[in-house]
Amino acid sequence: MFDPTVFDNLKVAIENQVYDLDNIAGQILITHRVDRLEMAVMARVFALQFTLVNGGGITAEIRLEASLKDLAAELLEQKGENPGCALRLRFYMPVQDIEAECKAIEQKLLELWQPELPPTQTLSFLFGEKTVGYFNEIELHFNRKINEEQMEDLPDLIDHVMQTLEALDGLNSAD
Repeated sequence: MFDPTVFDNLKVAIENQVYDLDNIAGQILITHRVDRLEMAVMARVFALQFTLVNGGGITAEIRLEASLKDLAAELLEQKGENPGCALRLRFYMPVQDIEAECKAIEQKLLELWQPELPPTQTLSFLFGEKTVGYFNEIELHFNRKINEEQMEDLPDLIDHVMQTLEALDGLNSAD
């Protein structure tokens, strides 16, 4: 019989709640899904990307990652190890005025999340095309792993992601 890992249990819990926001509540539209076993390093990756149905096209991503070390510690029941998953939250949105908009984004995320580390913002553009703006990938970092003990926190986490999408959408439409 298959015994699900911490990764599998968290993945299913996140998946169920996010898909309910799409299929039942009609608040979001899931735009991309990743469920991957990285054979080169024997790691697991799961990610869901979604936008607000009535939003301005800003995308959120909830991403779980489990390394070989984490998976082995759990499957081999290694003493002294606390298996878990890395959680990453990313938001993707266009920006035009780098200085003003990126500073406003950072301030809004610090206000909403109060993270241990400031969010990172990575800007890019497509070379050769007339650039009217940049693509901003924003990532929130968490310095600890999550496991099934945080299962009850997932609805609040997803609600916070929704609030962040709405706030970023408000910043984006204010331009």
